[in-house]
Amino acid sequence: MAIDDAMRKRLDGIARSYQALTERLGDPDVIADSNLLMKVMSDRSKSEDVVNAYNEYSKLSEELMGATELFQEAGDDQDMREMARAEMKEIESKLEELEKQIQVLLLPKDPNDDRNVMIEIRAGTGGSEANIFAGDLVDVYRKYMTSQGWKVSIIDESKGDDGGYKSITLDVRGDMVYSKMKWEAGVHRVQRVPATESQGRVHTSTATVAVMPECDEVDVKIDPKDIELSTMRSGGAGGQNVNKVETAVDLLHKPTGIRIKCTQERSQLKNKELAMKMLMSRLYDIENEKREMEERAKRGSQIGTGARSEKIRTYNWKDSRCSDHRLGQNFALADFLSGEIGKMIDAMVAKDQEERLKALSEDI
Repeated sequence: MAIDDAMRKRLDGIARSYQALTERLGDPDVIADSNLLMKVMSDRSKSEDVVNAYNEYSKLSEELMGATELFQEAGDDQDMREMARAEMKEIESKLEELEKQIQVLLLPKDPNDDRNVMIEIRAGTGGSEANIFAGDLVDVYRKYMTSQGWKVSIIDESKGDDGGYKSITLDVRGDMVYSKMKWEAGVHRVQRVPATESQGRVHTSTATVAVMPECDEVDVKIDPKDIELSTMRSGGAGGQNVNKVETAVDLLHKPTGIRIKCTQERSQLKNKELAMKMLMSRLYDIENEKREMEERAKRGSQIGTGARSEKIRTYNWKDSRCSDHRLGQNFALADFLSGEIGKMIDAMVAKDQEERLKALSEDI
């Protein structure tokens, strides 16, 4: 799909907006207001890659015109014609790559891509081995998140008796967290001999990963009448206060049956705020999942339904293999365990872009 007049007009408009935002960065009123300055910088950065690619495309287009003129004016000078032809071929190849890049950059963005996330990992079938596997996933994600420079904190956890976690909820903050971690949502299956297995038999266990974009009251409206709240003593470590005062919170959202218990904080108010935050994220995630499933079904997606119950990967210890079922592709298990999941995420992003470009070309 070459850049036509309609796309060129759109790109010219983006370039004008980018230039206007660049000029605003020098406005004393903008500089004096830190919040406004951050917003202008954020808006400008969203179109920076498109503008840079378009500028390069325009520059190369001019160079191609010059090379074409040189070829036409060369007459019988074979050396000059060959030199011009080689230059034209090289420029045309670069322009083709830039066209693809610009088309991808112009695809509609997922509105949640730049949000922070809550990640909930729950052990599934497999008993103690499932708990241990859930712990393995936490370790892998922590390594990856550290490599990305993201901040990770535990919001809630329930540890397994033999190690790992029955469930754990992480708060992850950083640059474009959801855009990368959303591809980890779904059921992960492991096939290996558990440490507790005396007969050397391979067991199959699962863990479910939910990736919920951070949201607030603007995104989700909750009727106070739909909330049932009770308090209790936290127990465990944390000093006398948490054991004698009812600091823990048990929150029930009656319409959905979602129940959240928060014991992490040392005050009831903070636990209540945290429980509400977790509830909002789960409700928003339910709506987000519906939207994603509808969009993928509409374009006949080959990278899965987007449902949280979908089996996305199998990790086979015997063959040292990690199989992504959405991609139909195998990866080295050792790389995954080292937290090197970037290749898998990049492959998912590329597949998604390919599908959306195909759907776009079919609509035209």
